[in-house]
Amino acid sequence: MDKFSIEGPCRIKGKVKISGSKNSSLPILAATLLFDQPVTIRNLPKVKDIDTMLSLLKSLGSKIILSKDKRVAKIHNKNKIKTFASYSLVKTMRGSILVLGPLIAKYHKSKISLPGGCLIGARPINYHLDALKKLGMNYVLKDGYILAKSKGKLNGNVLRFPKISVGATENSIIAACLAKGTTILKNCAVEPEIKDLTNFLNLAGAKITWSGRKCKIIGVESLNKTEYSVMPDRIEAGTFCVAATVARGNLEILDFDAKIIKTELNLLKKFGAKIKIKNKKIFIKGPENIKPIKNIKTKEYPGVSTDMQSQLMIIMCLANGKGSIIENIFENRFMHVAELRRLGAKISINRNEAVIEGNTKFIGAELMSSDLRASVSLVLAAMVSKGRSTINRIYHLDRGYESIENKLKKIGVRIRRQKNG
Repeated sequence: MDKFSIEGPCRIKGKVKISGSKNSSLPILAATLLFDQPVTIRNLPKVKDIDTMLSLLKSLGSKIILSKDKRVAKIHNKNKIKTFASYSLVKTMRGSILVLGPLIAKYHKSKISLPGGCLIGARPINYHLDALKKLGMNYVLKDGYILAKSKGKLNGNVLRFPKISVGATENSIIAACLAKGTTILKNCAVEPEIKDLTNFLNLAGAKITWSGRKCKIIGVESLNKTEYSVMPDRIEAGTFCVAATVARGNLEILDFDAKIIKTELNLLKKFGAKIKIKNKKIFIKGPENIKPIKNIKTKEYPGVSTDMQSQLMIIMCLANGKGSIIENIFENRFMHVAELRRLGAKISINRNEAVIEGNTKFIGAELMSSDLRASVSLVLAAMVSKGRSTINRIYHLDRGYESIENKLKKIGVRIRRQKNG
């Protein structure tokens, strides 16, 4: 198992090209199961979760041709598609549940393992199952699998999600594309990645329109041959903006629409970062002294992203004053706090609130990753620590950040990937 060795403190400077969005690629790849015609997906990130989804599609019978750099996938479902998704493929990735909707919509049956992924909270799939049931899917849970089927085509319906859910919104939109009649989804998640999914489906002939948190889908008979380029990863972009802020950096983020991380960029300005946006580029300079922010609350988009919570906590550790973060999305997303304390952070937890004392002088230490976003917060903290830090179990990082050590090296971070043992 690989680990990172980081020698701090580092001051970063240079340019960063943001990879394709993992959280956009996964539902788009799942949606290709709806197609009889060939589909080409471009700008895929080279991360473990994408490898897992492609392996899952192959196991279901999709023919996939990858470009040499693995950023372009040509997918054709000309073979008979299987409808069984095994535990061995599904156990490592939450996003694998997204094949349920298209399999039921297109093939009217599925046996799929209950999914795995990061241990950041319960994240029940009942919203997915309840929504698909209202479209005509019947299911039972048996031996860790969802056994689902429908009597022919799904039927359009009006449904309201009891709680905003990204995955359930995606699964329901994908499934409704081939349903009879019209589906109205209310209280939807509206993350940019969901809009990217619907842009892809509409390009292929789907009939999807948005009005605030309401999504209307008019079912079609089939989808057309299409090519689509996945949007850049806003969490990766936000992470590098945080890196510039904590490491007194001078960074240029290339080819990126800053509007989709406007909330986070406004926070970074309050911390003291100087930010300019021009021609799809973000120019960001980190402050010599970080100003405190008393309270940050994570919220569904367009609020502060839960996927940026652990990164923002590093800034608050370094800020000249006390602050707090309230985590409103997942109930178990402070697992990085124990590791940050090993570096010298003074953080107390009370239920879903973390109180950060500020003015931390990080000292290098040996650390353990617990989940994808927590892992990158440890990298950020190690970058600004005095001395050497070792971060173990970095396979979590490989699930969602493409070659992060190479990108960090290019902007001045002293980081090495090492094999354990």
